[in-house]
Amino acid sequence: MCLLLLAGCSAAAAPVPAWRLDPAHTRVLFRVDHAGFSQALGLLPGIAGELRFDPDDWAGARVDVVVPLPRLLIGDDDWRDALLSRTWLHAGRHPEARFRSVRVEPTDEGTARVHGELSLRGETRPVVLEVKLNRLARNPIGFRRTVGFSATAVLDRRDFGMKEWTNLVGTRVELEIQAEAVRYTPDTDEEHDDADSQHD
Repeated sequence: MCLLLLAGCSAAAAPVPAWRLDPAHTRVLFRVDHAGFSQALGLLPGIAGELRFDPDDWAGARVDVVVPLPRLLIGDDDWRDALLSRTWLHAGRHPEARFRSVRVEPTDEGTARVHGELSLRGETRPVVLEVKLNRLARNPIGFRRTVGFSATAVLDRRDFGMKEWTNLVGTRVELEIQAEAVRYTPDTDEEHDDADSQHD
């Protein structure tokens, strides 16, 4: 009985696998209404961060992500400069946005609702991500252990101090996130393929 109890404690204390975001394959796309004429689209690349994730225990997952706002891609240099200005993202003073999870709520097989806090433009507000696990396997290129997710979220730009031009630019901002992360060992900072995992 003692041995069984010890084995159970040991299993419960096992660390949640660590994953590092691959900035080459992680993007945030945002869309917002432009005076009723179209949905304006912007892309934020170069995202960095870390996940703690075990597909068998979504409730124990955690995420901490940093988004470099000056890398914004919008398709027009003048418009990009305007969005990075003090009126909008104020990237000169707040060059990064950061999302940190506080709770993960499994919703179905391969999906979860990630409750977290988004810090943007000097304001921090709760934001909920609807997340879908796409695949967890060894990547055929480089054979690194990789996990991929798609996620969506909705926020109100006014919550983050962007209250101007509501007659021309929508206040509802929709986010679409595509993310890939590579398994690594934090103590050694080494990436690995975890070849014996059952999730190939």
